Amino acid sequence: MAPATPFNVTSSGITLAVATDGRRITRIRLNTPGDRAPEGPFELLAARELTEYLAGQRIEFTVAVAATGTPFQESVWTELQHIPYGDICSYGTVARRIGRPGASRAVGSANNANPIPIIIPCHRVVAADGSLGGFASGVELKRSLLAIEARRLIDLPSDRGYLLSVQ
Repeated sequence: MAPATPFNVTSSGITLAVATDGRRITRIRLNTPGDRAPEGPFELLAARELTEYLAGQRIEFTVAVAATGTPFQESVWTELQHIPYGDICSYGTVARRIGRPGASRAVGSANNANPIPIIIPCHRVVAADGSLGGFASGVELKRSLLAIEARRLIDLPSDRGYLLSVQ
């Protein structure tokens, strides 16, 4: 099936262009409007889940994704999906978790190439000193996504012993 024209999702001042193959999300572009409204059951489900996330009402996604990259990129993207909602970790931590302890910069590059941000949560990765580091769509948007998760965590019981602080 040929990829469809991206559809639009807007919530909480953030606009997404979401592309699918009809069964899986294949790309999300942040702060870029799509060309049409979502159509069909899968697109409507994906739009609902993304809208709920942006509104601080969704913690996990059920929609399928198809992210294609190099084996290294795909290993990074798989690891990113293990970072819990509201948690953050460093590029170095991700590198160590995938068995490549000296590959912090390469992890940053893989994050930059992530075709499905938000669902593959590259925004949860920060520099070793706790600063936000980079983000393909801009640090202010990264801060906004982390703030959505921090606001939601205030309403959740915490067994983590801390809440994310976004400055």
